[in-house]
Amino acid sequence: MINVTLENFDAEVVAASHQIPVLVDFWAPWCGPCKVIGPLLEKVEAEYDGRFKLVKIDSDQEQELSQAFGIRSIPTCVLMVGGKPVDGFMGAVPEGQLKTFLDKHLPAAEVLEAEEEVDEAQALLEAGDPQAALHKLHSALSADPGNDDARYDYVRLLIENNLLEDAEQALEPALKAIPRQIRFEALEQFLHAIQFVEKDERGAWSPEQFDALIAANKRDFDARLAKARVLMVGGNWTAAMDELLEIVMRDKAWNNAVPRKTFVAILELLTPPKPKADPAAAGKSAGGIELMGKVVAEVDPQAQLVATYRRKLSMALN
Repeated sequence: MINVTLENFDAEVVAASHQIPVLVDFWAPWCGPCKVIGPLLEKVEAEYDGRFKLVKIDSDQEQELSQAFGIRSIPTCVLMVGGKPVDGFMGAVPEGQLKTFLDKHLPAAEVLEAEEEVDEAQALLEAGDPQAALHKLHSALSADPGNDDARYDYVRLLIENNLLEDAEQALEPALKAIPRQIRFEALEQFLHAIQFVEKDERGAWSPEQFDALIAANKRDFDARLAKARVLMVGGNWTAAMDELLEIVMRDKAWNNAVPRKTFVAILELLTPPKPKADPAAAGKSAGGIELMGKVVAEVDPQAQLVATYRRKLSMALN
């Protein structure tokens, strides 16, 4: 429990609520009901074990904050999420009613557990331990099967470690969801490309073995698609997209639009992940440079590459 003043309000309430819901208890030392609800709030905060943060504001001492929230009676509790008030209640409510109020807005314990596992997995990946990261992501999905971020990271890491059967099994629930998320469709196309390459009984595929076929027949789409998949699996993404684009420009609907779908999959796989919001930077420019009063975003070469090829596909489809 933290006592909040005007000086630390932005840090302890606004910024903090971007990371975790913050319950603000407006009280005063002379208020009888405040002495009832106060210990109950602290008890429930401990029981909820990090699912929300409790802060207290003395309405007498911090009248500017009380007026900003329109407080007319105390005790009043306001729940802040993402820097904004989302709900509240007045009076010394019983414990059951308090928990019902909180459960309506707070993430479940399993959800928080899964998010922690995902963060730990990312740290393990950065430390060069993909096997431990896989274990953490599997634990995250066990705790919260609906965590799509964990599922995406888990499937992609399985693919990157050539655990294709496990990847296919882990991907299946996401492919059954309606509507499908494009990022899971991208993983499906990536799997198809790898499976195609692995089915070659003559040894390793090489992109060059298709060049003669393509030179003899510009509309040999089977050869072009095969070459693109080999390039894709080899990590030569731009060359793969160039080959797929040749098919799309000549026949947009060929083979149930698999070339277009594969092209879109590569764009999705190459798209840099969005950085997590920094609560300390709420209301400030992030990742940019201020120039003559305007914020100019720093150029990410990979994001620029994706944007360029998105335009190419759009032009080919028009």
